[in-house]
Amino acid sequence: REAMWLLCVLAAVLAWGFIWVWDSSERMKSWEQGRLLGAESRTLLVIAHPDDEAMFFAPTVLGLARLRHRVYLLCFSAGNYYNQGETRKKELLQSCDVLGIPPSSVMIIDNRDFPDDPGVQWDTEHVASVLLQHIEVNGINLKDRANSRL
Repeated sequence: REAMWLLCVLAAVLAWGFIWVWDSSERMKSWEQGRLLGAESRTLLVIAHPDDEAMFFAPTVLGLARLRHRVYLLCFSAGNYYNQGETRKKELLQSCDVLGIPPSSVMIIDNRDFPDDPGVQWDTEHVASVLLQHIEVNGINLKDRANSRL
């Protein structure tokens, strides 16, 4: 009876050890593949106004930076609802700097077509047109690289 119990414990420990080693190996492979893919990947973050990058996307941006993605940011308004657009633009650029997005990769649209006003609905066709133009200019690839290499 004791021998059977000892055998079960030994089998459980061996199984746990095997799973732990296999899981570590898979995580390492996944991290390496992500790093290799990231070196050639360009990611576009699209936000409505300054501070969205920090409030909603900071962990994602930091993770992409760790994987060596080139992150671009497109902000559709200057955040001028309280006439603080210039201050909000500077804050956005400072935030992006902390997140690892260089100023050359940040585009802030300061256009009356996209006011920072909760009472105004932006023209979706115009938003799509500006977005597509930004994607083309910066060479953002819309194809999912991870799934295309499986």
